[in-house]
Amino acid sequence: MKKLTLILAVVLFSSLFAQESEILYPIEENGKWGYINGNGDVVIKPQFGNAGRFSEGLAHVVKDNKYGYVNPAGRMVIEPRYDYAANFSDGLARVKIGDYYRYIDKSGNTAISRQFKEATDFSEGLAAVEVDGKMGYINKQGEMVIPAKFDAADPFQEGTASVKVNGRWGFINQKGEYVLEPKYENLMNYTEGLAKVESGGKYGYIDRTGKVVIKPQYELTWGFSENLARVKMANKMGYIDKTGNVVIPLRYQDAGDFAEGLAPVKVDDKYGYINRSGELIIQPRFDMAHQFEQGVASVRVGDTWMYINTEGEVIWEPSQ
Repeated sequence: MKKLTLILAVVLFSSLFAQESEILYPIEENGKWGYINGNGDVVIKPQFGNAGRFSEGLAHVVKDNKYGYVNPAGRMVIEPRYDYAANFSDGLARVKIGDYYRYIDKSGNTAISRQFKEATDFSEGLAAVEVDGKMGYINKQGEMVIPAKFDAADPFQEGTASVKVNGRWGFINQKGEYVLEPKYENLMNYTEGLAKVESGGKYGYIDRTGKVVIKPQYELTWGFSENLARVKMANKMGYIDKTGNVVIPLRYQDAGDFAEGLAPVKVDDKYGYINRSGELIIQPRFDMAHQFEQGVASVRVGDTWMYINTEGEVIWEPSQ
């Protein structure tokens, strides 16, 4: 009997884990939004005015022009009552009623009583908020742990956050201490150990010590993903590695980040996908394409959005 009980418990846990870990993808059909699974099966029928990605087990949806949250079974667990809602992050979600943001927990209860004109999602335990026209950071208890003294502030990523003071950007740590004094025209949070910076109207990268490791030379750059970063020069895009070597030539009209070994690129006004060697794996035939997530990517042909697998096969498209 004990063995049977144990087996049933394991089966139940496995089922719940599978449901929690399975990614659902938003779809639009006949003006209504629902969700499919990775096989292209509709698991939440289109019924919402809009639908976002699932994050931490919940997704924000719109019903009667208000935002609420559903679980993977399609049950509305937080009733639609917000004018705006963001994804859950660190267990809390940023929502808006009227002109002010607040934070709620997964039961829909107010987690932080204070409200803010401007605020970001929580990341690494902190969120940037506006107080008296300046940005600072609160913890999940709503305590101001880094005083509001910045002109602009981004979420924390890899232990640091980019902040702006007197028109220049730098980095702080979670104690609010500068690890890089504000001196750059623009910069972006660290990704995979390097941060994009702008100097003299050109973009390059610095390491965690602030040392320039790839000198500013590009018209635009993006963060690293899977050890490669998109760069742009003379209106063409390609990819560099962390030493600054061009590993995929700058020959694309547009390009996206690598995910799961593939990246969307634009060739002759159509999007396809390349691998890390720059080989076209899915031939360009889409008018727009996004990166893959667990083997599925959203693409657009004309005005119609659909989903494909890594073979380029359509797994879901709206019925005619």
